[in-house]
Amino acid sequence: MLKGKTAIVTGSTSGIGLGIARALAADGADILLNGFGDGPEIDQLRDAMAVQYGVKVAYCGADMTKAADIERMVETANHAFGKIDIVVNNAGIQHVAPVQDFPLERWDAVIAINLTAPFLITRAVLPQMLARDWGRIINIASVHGQVASVDKSAYVASKHGIMGFTKAVALETATTGVTCNAICPGWVLTPLVQQQIDALATREQLSNEDASVKLLGDKQPSQTFASPEQLGALTVYLCSDAACNMRGVGLPVDGGWLAQ
Repeated sequence: MLKGKTAIVTGSTSGIGLGIARALAADGADILLNGFGDGPEIDQLRDAMAVQYGVKVAYCGADMTKAADIERMVETANHAFGKIDIVVNNAGIQHVAPVQDFPLERWDAVIAINLTAPFLITRAVLPQMLARDWGRIINIASVHGQVASVDKSAYVASKHGIMGFTKAVALETATTGVTCNAICPGWVLTPLVQQQIDALATREQLSNEDASVKLLGDKQPSQTFASPEQLGALTVYLCSDAACNMRGVGLPVDGGWLAQ
């Protein structure tokens, strides 16, 4: 379905972003990977994806806190592919602390990566999408774009902000072939989350299964994690013609979190 399309996926060298990049590539899209990591490992990942899916795979290690890096990433994608059809704003960070103890530099970093970077990327790619009358902007928000949790003020503010930004862009492009939507995951089983499970199991002498249930707590009623592959499949759907009239929505993949 996506043969001939090109995509930027930020924060895609591991976890959710990598799952989304793989899903888009499996459907035929050329991919620009972005994120930090070991250089040779990223080269190996890029080469393996290109061979496995038969698509072009480029890489740019742009820092999402730096406007100049974001501009360079967009230029890299344009140079590699000639155009940009799909943007998945996935890169994100978290810091946990009460408001009165929240370091200003951490607040600034969370807002910069989670909210300002998607704005900068969207602003850069929209003109060409509008000129071709086709584009997909997909923001990876969170259930925290709808509800809050204690000690996560910056993250919650950034994710509420990205939901508002998603709706605004959707309205501005409503009569065009460009759509803008968000995906709102709850707990997702990524390597970083698996480390949390392992640490909890060791610390409290629990089985891996019991540690998983304890981590999910009463937040995620399904008591199961979402997967990067599930989020990737939903991203592909949002790029399809079937989703062309979905605009400004936040789709939860949260095991019932928001149903409570």
